[in-house]
Amino acid sequence: MVKLSTIAGVGVAAIAIPPVAFVGYTANDISQDALALPLELQDLPNAQTTVVLASNGERLAYFYQENRQDIPLEDIAQVMQDSLLAIEDARFYEHGPLDLKGTLRAAINNAADGSTQGGSTITQQLVKLTLVSQATTKEQQQAAIEKSKARKLRELKLAIQYEQEHSKKEILERYLNLAYFGDGAWGINSASYHYFSTSPDKLTPKQAATLAGLVKNPDEFNPSAFPEKALQRRNIVLSVMAREGVISTEEAQKLQAEDLGLKITKFPNGCVESVAAFSCDYIRQYLLDEPALGATVAERKAALERGGLTVESNIDLRMQKAANKAVKAHVDPTDRVIGALAMVEPGTGKVRGLAQSRTMGKDKKKGQTYLNFTVPTQYGQSNGFQAGSTFKMFTVAAALKKGIPVSKTYRSPQRMTMRAGTYFDCEGRGTARWEVGNSTGSGTFNMYRGLRQSVNTYFAQLERDAGLCNTVKAAEAMGIHVPYDPENGITQQVPSFTLGVVDVSPLDMAAAYAAPASGGMYCEPQPVNRILDRTGEVLKQYEPECTRVMTQEIAAQINDILKGLQQPGGFGYNNGTGLSIPSAAKTGTTNKNMAVWYVGYTPELSTASMLAGATADGEQRSLVGLTMKGRGISFGIAGGSSLAGPMWKAAMGPISEFLTPAQFDTPPQREPVVQKPKKDEPEDDEDDD
Repeated sequence: MVKLSTIAGVGVAAIAIPPVAFVGYTANDISQDALALPLELQDLPNAQTTVVLASNGERLAYFYQENRQDIPLEDIAQVMQDSLLAIEDARFYEHGPLDLKGTLRAAINNAADGSTQGGSTITQQLVKLTLVSQATTKEQQQAAIEKSKARKLRELKLAIQYEQEHSKKEILERYLNLAYFGDGAWGINSASYHYFSTSPDKLTPKQAATLAGLVKNPDEFNPSAFPEKALQRRNIVLSVMAREGVISTEEAQKLQAEDLGLKITKFPNGCVESVAAFSCDYIRQYLLDEPALGATVAERKAALERGGLTVESNIDLRMQKAANKAVKAHVDPTDRVIGALAMVEPGTGKVRGLAQSRTMGKDKKKGQTYLNFTVPTQYGQSNGFQAGSTFKMFTVAAALKKGIPVSKTYRSPQRMTMRAGTYFDCEGRGTARWEVGNSTGSGTFNMYRGLRQSVNTYFAQLERDAGLCNTVKAAEAMGIHVPYDPENGITQQVPSFTLGVVDVSPLDMAAAYAAPASGGMYCEPQPVNRILDRTGEVLKQYEPECTRVMTQEIAAQINDILKGLQQPGGFGYNNGTGLSIPSAAKTGTTNKNMAVWYVGYTPELSTASMLAGATADGEQRSLVGLTMKGRGISFGIAGGSSLAGPMWKAAMGPISEFLTPAQFDTPPQREPVVQKPKKDEPEDDEDDD
């Protein structure tokens, strides 16, 4: 190594000047943005790629600003190290931070024509790369690369300091990890896999020469865009490698006659190309709310895109692919119908898969969107859709909690008028008159038959006796957000609450129905299992966040009632939704057929299936008159069991093959025999029209 005392001229001047004087010396030559650059290099971690994994360890997506994965020098082939040094700094291990011969040559040429030539050592180049990487503004980035003698002096000053604190091997390792190799490949690991689909320790001389030639001008010599230029550059590197004794002249000549031998591997950034695009997007939005990643959204975003995290998700690829296939088979992206599925594991809240018919992207003509219709507004920007009669489960839960037996019988005519003041919200405010009618027949029903046949007038009376507020609280306990601000005219604590007037997402409903499926525990939906930092240490371990919202007996009773839809004679079963393992379900159809639902579950998985009419911008409209896969939707088939049910079965059928045939708990009461009121018994005193 050349000692500092032997460096002449401008080099000596730069070494001897203290930091304060150094700033004064360069102030006339560089901008204030350049002066803001540090006079000492900080050993900050390089930006790293975050990887999102499915529950089985397979990759779902990458998040990054710079696609980079740092590796130690010993994991980089020696020929790669040697080829880089041959073309960029052949005397790297012999000189100090400044290569006197190279610098003097550049100084003579610069003095002749006033330009700034090369001659920078690996250490000086590393300084420049680091300043650019650590710049916090575009102006500082520009100052770090501006062509000026002052910038060169600054780089030399920092290079001297850096070499005093780091070994040559540490410098070379950091350089190879920091350098840009073009086409979105940052660092040698990313470049090796991107261009040649191999690890850096297995690089051949030909491959190493190609990569070493890129660092001078990664855009101009980009092999993917300009293969001819890349080939010429590689052959120059091979010649230099032979001259420096890295390879023989014969080998260089042989390799120069060969093509580049590219084997491109892409590293798509973000969720668009993921097999689980909207599950991935939900994970990203979920993590942007995670305090463990930072105090602000900006800090969390930086952690995701620069932190080199490993995000182990709860997404089960078997379930995800089944959901993808089911949605694709039933709804085209360009249909004015949105098909969506959400899957949640009872007892843990683990989100196992999300899928929707509109694919991710910005081309509306192709049916693409960035709106995630499967999740709540805060995570997907969709306002949600009314869930119809699936809300009747909440009314049953409230009634059973209040002690109303499943044998409770009401005469349930085709239409009823519920007088003003029949219901009271949670502040004791009386509600307005409510006209309610059936679409599934009339008669006398108990709780079993009333829920299985989804009789609206039965539930108008059951909600009255259970209490509107109790029904609302039951829904809220199972994760449903019910808007209520009566002072500003906002309230959905209304008599028709039992008919599902609140806008919700498929994930909301899958999580809610997972409560009875689990035996009475509501668990917050969780798409992530744990987060590891760049060193592999656990940054955040997620534990189930569960609350008991009903007794095991009430859960067992609800399950026993809803099993009927999946058994012969049930609405779902008659439309082909039956499974070979125990299951339960509830249909939902909203007012004016804006959306239809089928929410079904086993003890191991709760799945919500939704079909909703919507414009290209996601605005709601009736399903009637629209088409799905070229098939027109009439009023007669716009129902939960007939439309949403088959899509649910298309996903749950294959999934049920690897679920265990777990049984639901035995209910406290079995289905009672319907008893009609005796002639001398008073019937319901509400008006019926």
